[in-house]
Amino acid sequence: MPRVLIVEDDLDVRRAVQLGLRHQGHEVFAVETGEEGLEQLRPFRPDVVVLDLMLPGMSGLDVCRRIRTRDQVPIIMVTARGDDIDVVVGLEAGADDYVVKPVQARVLDARIRAVLRRHDASLPDGARPRAETHGELVIDRAGLVVTHRGEPVALAPSELRLLLTLSASPGQVFSRQQLLEAVWEHSYHGDIRLVDACVKRLRNKLGEGRNPRYVQTVRGFGYRFGTS
Repeated sequence: MPRVLIVEDDLDVRRAVQLGLRHQGHEVFAVETGEEGLEQLRPFRPDVVVLDLMLPGMSGLDVCRRIRTRDQVPIIMVTARGDDIDVVVGLEAGADDYVVKPVQARVLDARIRAVLRRHDASLPDGARPRAETHGELVIDRAGLVVTHRGEPVALAPSELRLLLTLSASPGQVFSRQQLLEAVWEHSYHGDIRLVDACVKRLRNKLGEGRNPRYVQTVRGFGYRFGTS
């Protein structure tokens, strides 16, 4: 039974989401503030965090950043609006996905299950050897471990799945829509900003500069994993 931590200050929304997710088979713990959410990470050990962007006191963005300094638990951001700026800022802060209020339990349940499948990604059929070396980057597909220059790289579920997808076919160009469907299991074209935000975070963690070696942009098409 997946454990879901809800951080939402609106009592009615919090209760509705909590009840809906319990009906969907999740174990749910709900809190009102970001500070309470951070305090519950260790004792509750959630499988996924559902985090409201607009919180009193510590904002949802600050909570997201704080979580990412200590944990790679999947984060689904909840926003009152679908504005590009709000969504992109939240995604770049470390969220793996987002939903827009009013939140429907069945939609949130689908997003939770999708992000958990990414988190539990397994070795694909016809996979390459257990450990692949690409210059200073080593990808262990079976162990789901990535190291760069000998140091482990802590990747959120969407970042890891994106890297695994791209690196499985070096040199192949993937459109944003292809990556959206492969990594996030979304089909709505408007969500391609998930891809761009995740690419930015992944590049930062790999220390990529202005001319990325690993996650390369093919202008007008999408992205590819560099072969050199």
